[in-house]
Amino acid sequence: MKKLKLGYAPTRRFTFSAEDAFRYKVQIRQKLDSFGMDIDIVDLEGLNPEGLLYDDRIGAEQIAEHLLKEKVDAVFFPHCNFGTEDTVARVAKTLGKPVLLWGPRDEAPLEDGMRLRDTQCGLFATGKVLRRFQVPFTYVTNSRVDDPVFERGFKNFVAAANVVRQFRSLRILQIGPRPTSFWTMICNEGELLERFGIELHPITLVDITNAAKKIEKSGGAELAEAIQYIRDKLDISEVTEDDVKRVAALKVAMKKLAVDSGSTAIAIQCWSALQDAIGIMPCLANAILTDEQIPVTCETDIHGAITSVMVQAAAMNEAPTFFADITIRHPENENGELLFHCGNFPVSLSVENKPKMRRHFLFDDHAPGTHEGEIRGGSMTIARFDGDNGEYQLFLGKAKGIQGPYTRGSYVWVEVNDWPLWEEKLVKGPYVHHSVGIHANVIPALYEACQYIPGLTPDPVDPTEDQIRAWLRGSV
Repeated sequence: MKKLKLGYAPTRRFTFSAEDAFRYKVQIRQKLDSFGMDIDIVDLEGLNPEGLLYDDRIGAEQIAEHLLKEKVDAVFFPHCNFGTEDTVARVAKTLGKPVLLWGPRDEAPLEDGMRLRDTQCGLFATGKVLRRFQVPFTYVTNSRVDDPVFERGFKNFVAAANVVRQFRSLRILQIGPRPTSFWTMICNEGELLERFGIELHPITLVDITNAAKKIEKSGGAELAEAIQYIRDKLDISEVTEDDVKRVAALKVAMKKLAVDSGSTAIAIQCWSALQDAIGIMPCLANAILTDEQIPVTCETDIHGAITSVMVQAAAMNEAPTFFADITIRHPENENGELLFHCGNFPVSLSVENKPKMRRHFLFDDHAPGTHEGEIRGGSMTIARFDGDNGEYQLFLGKAKGIQGPYTRGSYVWVEVNDWPLWEEKLVKGPYVHHSVGIHANVIPALYEACQYIPGLTPDPVDPTEDQIRAWLRGSV
């Protein structure tokens, strides 16, 4: 995955200390580097003598052109003193990317009564002018460079920007139509394209079957690597070597088709025509690809694939998601719930050192190709992008893993704050029984990303919207 590219455009105003603004420009940049985030930063060095954005309309055009040429994904305007609000707004409007607004907290007036920066006052001005230019922006509370709220806000903004850039360029490889009986998987392809720019790349089950068979027959390094992965990571005592090879070939074929089509996620009709064609379940292939940051959703769940890309982007593509049914309540815990699917959770999340590759436990043909077992608990984010009747929302909630009875398939039992509230939200919609989980707190980043995606409304259940905003501004 290509790194996120951030434009760094510190600004000052002519009436205040240019020397102090320059000092803060350097200090803030050093602080960003100290965060150790895997991003590229494009600054303004060389565009003018100071490497700052200030009161010059021609400068604004040069800076915007420079950042456009560099193809930045977001831009940060630290106010090193009051800043130049109109120039900031012009650059931000031209770029059309997520914008972060923040400035270091002002020092006390000097002994002679003079003040060097008035940064906070400038933030009020820039916020107003960004509104006039209709530029959405993220704001981090005016704070000192070393304050935790700045680091928290900056990192959250970068994660949100990563969600936005991957959402805006999203193409999904759709393998087959939804299962006939799964009306819940109906989606509006035209609306997804018109409203969000999301593209589907549909192929048939015949296409994927032919591709997998060709790879299985011809062999090659990628197939050998996939076979070795399965042998190394899973207990294959319940299946045959031919089953392993066939699942590996399917994985290689799906990845090739995704890469060739420029798709970053896959939605597949996982049952039951595929079993008639090649005699396997795709669950383990889905699991391996999801571990490789190409999430695969079952039952041709397009909205689930969108959710998966958003969630893994919010974690900076450093953790795998898992695609789950929200299934049954815990037999003893009133706020407990089972997250389950047939056998598609990433192998890296398994609690067992060597989980089993098995045959499907439910369908009559008991085709091989599932990856069964419990995954690790801990803190998680549960999310779901969904919509109907022209309205789209993003469900957001936090959960933690708990103990529960053994069951078949891939699964984890979780506890939430108020299950009846979750259940009511999920049933009344626009959601379904599918969700995406990740072992990370990505709720604030996803919440923040929504303001840059017109037509998508965040729908947090826990924490609430007020609690998220309080956390972001450092009130809690």
